Amino acid sequence: MTSAPLRFGLVGTGYWAHTAHAPALASTEGIELAAVWGRDPRAAAALAAEYRATAYEEIEAMLAAVDGVAFAVPPDVQAPIAAAAARAGKHLLLEKPLATTDAGADELAAAVAEGQVASVVFFILRFWAETRAWLAEATAHGGWTGGLASWFGSSLLESSPFNTPWRRDKGALWDLAPHVVALLWAALGPVTSVTADAGPADVSYLILHHQGGASSAITVSQNGGEAAVGFEAYLWSSAGRSMVPRLPPDPVPPLRTALTELAGNIRAGRTEHPCDARFGRDVGHVVAEAQRQILARRPG
Repeated sequence: MTSAPLRFGLVGTGYWAHTAHAPALASTEGIELAAVWGRDPRAAAALAAEYRATAYEEIEAMLAAVDGVAFAVPPDVQAPIAAAAARAGKHLLLEKPLATTDAGADELAAAVAEGQVASVVFFILRFWAETRAWLAEATAHGGWTGGLASWFGSSLLESSPFNTPWRRDKGALWDLAPHVVALLWAALGPVTSVTADAGPADVSYLILHHQGGASSAITVSQNGGEAAVGFEAYLWSSAGRSMVPRLPPDPVPPLRTALTELAGNIRAGRTEHPCDARFGRDVGHVVAEAQRQILARRPG
């Protein structure tokens, strides 16, 4: 007997909701995109109509109508709504970062634990098939001394659909670094400490120390210019280098994988996942500490 699809609500109506979350929710087996809520009711109605879902003007009404919630909103909008959803027993597909403060991330992770709900944070590199295959091979090999990663984006260009107020405020440190921290955490071991500084053009530098003795270095910027856009990363040791694959060309397949794994956990009654809210909180703590150090180093 086939079980009924899990009803999901989508929180958010912007570019990322349209290009990633809505199509992934609508095309993942065992999930139904049933509801949409957004801060702009007209945009919510338009997106819902496109997928034959129901638009809600009140978030509480939407939560009462679904089994789970996917988020495509800025982190400080996500955090309180997701905490309320978790306490109401709703399962969560979250974006990174969970929040942009330790307190916000801690509260959300605590609400997930309190509500005993399943959660997955969409660290895109952790759900892309090519990166997963590389990660399995790299961790099986082991013995890595360190890692090096750089990700130069273009979200702060005026023409970018990702040029949104929260990214202009928080920059690549909060937008791109969490993805890279999450990947290197899995490849080299849990992060035990971070040292951070900043350069011009929204550049952030992070040096991570990992449990077991490895270290890694990350450079991120969202304002390096179109000619510099790209992602490169590798692990290294005396035996050589292992290059991380390219970025996924389309966010929908890895997001569909995240949703499939979340749905599997919901049906099995499991709440733990390698990229659950607790892990998202821990990655957020690394980034928040990096931000504290960067701010402390600024003159004046």
